[in-house]
Amino acid sequence: MSDVELKVSLKHPCFSGEANANRGRIHLPVSPVCNIQCRFCKRTFNKFENRPGVTAKLLEPRDAVDVIRKSLERCPEITVAGIAGPGDTLATNHALETFALIHREFPELINCMSTNGLLLEKKAQEVAAAGVKTLTVTVNAVDPVILDKIVSHVIWDGKIFDGLEGASILIDAQKRGIAKAAGLGLVIKINIVLVPGINENHIGEIAKTVSALGASIINIIPLLPQHEFSGFRAPDCFALNAAREEAEKYLPVFKHCQHCRADAIGIPGRGDISALVYGDLEKSVQVAETFSHG
Repeated sequence: MSDVELKVSLKHPCFSGEANANRGRIHLPVSPVCNIQCRFCKRTFNKFENRPGVTAKLLEPRDAVDVIRKSLERCPEITVAGIAGPGDTLATNHALETFALIHREFPELINCMSTNGLLLEKKAQEVAAAGVKTLTVTVNAVDPVILDKIVSHVIWDGKIFDGLEGASILIDAQKRGIAKAAGLGLVIKINIVLVPGINENHIGEIAKTVSALGASIINIIPLLPQHEFSGFRAPDCFALNAAREEAEKYLPVFKHCQHCRADAIGIPGRGDISALVYGDLEKSVQVAETFSHG
């Protein structure tokens, strides 16, 4: 990492093990739509599951400033304002609108976006202009044959593409997007969902590829068996460690991921304060009860 990348990462609890212990983050659930369908992804509304793709309610971009202000009152250790769903952050303009508001009101916070990368090349300039400093892109394979087993389809230019064609479209878009975002100075983390029997022997190739494109760090996430992959087994600690060792040949590996919800607030591992924050704002924040599955 460069000195600038290191300085940013050390304040980010999802990029640094040290920061993970004492810095907080807020996830703003403003993105309602996704433009790909992963076979393990099940987006839903509830208050009890601790995993990506889950939120209690959707938040309107205009209400993000109030939510952050209340969150900082309860947890002044928050250094990162992130958007990680429940849909993809670039499938609509909700996340970019939200980040622009946050950047004006809270310039000291690190704006962090998570995306599948399908539209990253097209919107990279807008992402940077909205004040986003750190970016997480989920890349589960760089071989279409492997990715086809993980992603059932993508929506590209208003059309649905599946099979090897859909997988190739996503991989090519991710590569172009990561390279462009890195060229704009964003610090990029790559998330890889480790799926036993599918991509467990492909981790080194993913890491090698994204390193060459300008990524700075990798996070390997164990599969949560659900949706089409409900019959799969989660990787054990030996498989996870082996995958990390392969990735570490090319990039540093973040090892403290908490499988956070799309509305998580607080210091990871110290308890989620989202219910308290949204309770404070119940009368003023307008939220929606449904979202599109793309």
